[in-house]
Amino acid sequence: MPPLTSSAPGVRPKAYRFRCITCGDLSDQARQDFRCAHCGDLLEITYPHWKESGGAGRDLKSTWRERRLSQSAIDLSGVWRFRDLLPGLESDDQAITLREGNTPLYELPQCARITGVPRLFAKHQGLNPTGSFKDAGMTVAATFARLAGFRWVACASTGNTSASMAAYAARGGMRSLVLVPDGKISWSKLSQALDYGAVTCQLRTDFDGCLRLLQELVLRAPVYQLNSINPFRLEGQKTLAFELLEQLDWQPPDHIIVPGGNLGNSSAIGKALVEMRDLGLISRLPKLSVIQAEGANALVRTLREASGKKLVSVQAETRATAIRIGNPASWKKAVHVLEATHGACEQVTEVEIAQAKAEIGAEGIGCEPASAVTLAGLKKLVKQGFVKPGESVVLVLTGNLLKDPDFTINFHRGELFKGTPDEEASAALNSLRRPPVVLDATLDAVIRTLEQAEK
Repeated sequence: MPPLTSSAPGVRPKAYRFRCITCGDLSDQARQDFRCAHCGDLLEITYPHWKESGGAGRDLKSTWRERRLSQSAIDLSGVWRFRDLLPGLESDDQAITLREGNTPLYELPQCARITGVPRLFAKHQGLNPTGSFKDAGMTVAATFARLAGFRWVACASTGNTSASMAAYAARGGMRSLVLVPDGKISWSKLSQALDYGAVTCQLRTDFDGCLRLLQELVLRAPVYQLNSINPFRLEGQKTLAFELLEQLDWQPPDHIIVPGGNLGNSSAIGKALVEMRDLGLISRLPKLSVIQAEGANALVRTLREASGKKLVSVQAETRATAIRIGNPASWKKAVHVLEATHGACEQVTEVEIAQAKAEIGAEGIGCEPASAVTLAGLKKLVKQGFVKPGESVVLVLTGNLLKDPDFTINFHRGELFKGTPDEEASAALNSLRRPPVVLDATLDAVIRTLEQAEK
C-alpha cells in the first residue's frame, strides 16, 4: 500500500503537511502507522498555505456564521462548517458526514453552587450522532481514508471509537474492523459497532494490547487505522473548540477541563486554541486542564514522576471504561498543550467520579462516567486555588449517559461499590441515589411515596 500523501486523489496538493511533534520534520507523506520516518514519533497536520495565501486575515467568523443558514450537507455538519481550518477537499460532496457537531453548551447552576464557581458550563459532545466526541474526528479521518482508496478501516477501542468508526465506515461504503479488550468495555458501546456492521474481535488483552496489534496490522495489510494517533482524527476533534468559542461570542473562558484517556482530545482542543490565537480569532488562551481516573493516571504520573519527559505507563483499572488506558499514545501532545496553556493535570477516585456523575445528572444532563471526571477534578482544582471562584469554566462532557447505563443503574441501586474497598466511602453518596421503588398498584401507595419524597 503506498504512503498517504497530502496530494491524494481528491485533495488539493500541499493544502496541508505532516509535521513530527518531536523532531519537526515536515513531509507531504505519512506512513501507515502515522509515525515520523526519522524519529518514530507521532505526526500532526500543519497548514503552510495559511500564511502564503493570507488565510489568517479572512473574516472566518462571518463565513462560519453565514454557513449556519445553509442547507447543504457539508454546512449542516458542525465539523465541516469550519473546513477553512481543516485539510482541504476538492468538492463538498466528498465529506462523509452524519451531521456531527452542533452540540449544546449548557449552564450548570446546581454544580456551580456545589463547586463555588458561578460561571460553570458543560459542552456536551455526547450529543453527537453516535453519542460521543469521537464523531467530530471520525468524519474527517474516514473521509480521508476513502479519498486515499482504502476499503477497510480499523481501530482499537474501549468502546466509543469503535461505535463511531463503524458508523462512518458504513456511511462511506467501507468495511470496518474493531479490536476491543475482552470483557472490559460497555456492551452498550459494543452493540453500536455490531449494528453498524463492523467485524468485531474481542481480544484477551487490554486496550494498549489491542492498539499494539493494530499498529502491526496496518504495516502488513491494506487497512487504514482510525485511532487518535491518526492526525486527521485530531483535526476533526479540534472543531469542538471553534464551536465552543463561537457559542461564547469569541470570549475565551478562563478554564477548559477535559477527561484524559488516550489524550487525543485534549491535544486536539489545545491545537485549536493555539491556532485560533495565532489567527487572531481569540486574544488569549484558556487554561486547558486534563483529569484522569486514579486507576488510569499515566499522564498524572508522567508529569509528577518524570516531569513530562518520559511516559510512566500504568496497568489501567477504572469503571470509567472510556478512559481505561494505561499507555496513552498522545501523551507528548498533551504535555505540550498543558505547557502552552498553563493548564493542570489531576486525578480523581472512583467514588468521586460516581458522585460527580450523579451531580451532573441532577441538572437533567446525563453523561457517561468518563465525562464526570471533569466535575470531580474541578472540585480539586478549586480547593487547590488553581481555579478561582470568579473565573469561567467549561467542562467537556465526552459521552452520552446511555453509553454505560449499567454504571448508572448500579449506582442508584447501591450496588456499584458493593463488596469493594470503596463501599464504605460510597455510603456518603446515599443522598444522591434514586433507586426505583416497587409498590402495590394502588393510589394510596403512590401518594405515600410522593409524601415520602417531600421529606
